[in-house]
Amino acid sequence: MTSRELWHEIMHYGSYDRMPVIHWTGWPELEREWEEQGLEPGQSRHEYFNAEGLPWGVPIHLGLRPGFPDETIEETDEYRIFQQSDGVIAQHWKGRSCIPHYIDFRLKDRGGWDDYKKRLQPDPARIPGNIDETVERMKASGRPLSISSASMVGWLRDWMGVVNFGYIQYDDPELLEEMVDTLSDLVCWGMDQVLPKIKVDMAWGWEDICGSSGPLVSPDVFNRYVVPGYRKIADKLHEYGVDLYAVDSDGLIDDLVPGWFEGGVNVMFPVQIQPMGADPMAFRKRYGKELRIFGGIDKLALTKDKATIDAEIERRLPLMREGGFIPLPDHLIVPGTPLENYVYYLNRIRELRF
Repeated sequence: MTSRELWHEIMHYGSYDRMPVIHWTGWPELEREWEEQGLEPGQSRHEYFNAEGLPWGVPIHLGLRPGFPDETIEETDEYRIFQQSDGVIAQHWKGRSCIPHYIDFRLKDRGGWDDYKKRLQPDPARIPGNIDETVERMKASGRPLSISSASMVGWLRDWMGVVNFGYIQYDDPELLEEMVDTLSDLVCWGMDQVLPKIKVDMAWGWEDICGSSGPLVSPDVFNRYVVPGYRKIADKLHEYGVDLYAVDSDGLIDDLVPGWFEGGVNVMFPVQIQPMGADPMAFRKRYGKELRIFGGIDKLALTKDKATIDAEIERRLPLMREGGFIPLPDHLIVPGTPLENYVYYLNRIRELRF
């Protein structure tokens, strides 16, 4: 059974006897720690761990095109302040991983939207010239395949900042609706360009619109103005026989899951355990088998001892046996995770049989 066939059987509650062994990535500081513990610089992590990567995404550019020019405003040995490709003025620190300090935004309200909207239009240049060659390699790979469904809210939050995005939800929700329409129309156009060439297993979108205490968008506003964008994309996917639609959002997502579910999103990733207290089993009980989960393993358990890792795997076994659940640590592997522990975790997943 290929990796792709295994994914299909698990996500459709079919016949399978094991879980895929997946390595995503870790923080740069962790990579340096692991190299001190024996991992060679430049060595393929997937080869070293004998693990798969995330689903292979069809190459298509759905972001701002063209991006804004990179313009340095100030630079020292410790940081650089510059205009990012998304138009945001930000301070990035050198030599350490941390969220940038966002200083100013081009997009604050309706006045800045036209400059972004014109960069979110269909364009043949969004599709690589070697797309036919690439899709043939993808078909032959045996890996699960995905296509980007971009972002209905997360990109807007990035481009505007949390405060500006919060204001438009109440001052100008029709602008939010227009933004979502523009993004969802572009996604559907992209799917029409490539899905006649290749059958994918799922769509994959990115949001990151929740914090430790809940969403950064009102559920009422979300359901009224954003969910129709997901539904438009889900309907397009169904035209091409794609029935899995995943969204990646960190944080406490519980208040938005009903809207996502209504909009046709049926795979949640990564379902963060700490510090949000997410419960994959509670999602299964509430939404049934139509809602699948990818993630749901507490990454902090991997920093402790083997007994803690065993216990974390054990409590997810009922979902693994039932199907519609593929285990993966619930975010990047954190510094302080011993290489020995991570190898132990992957081998425990590898040994499981059902």
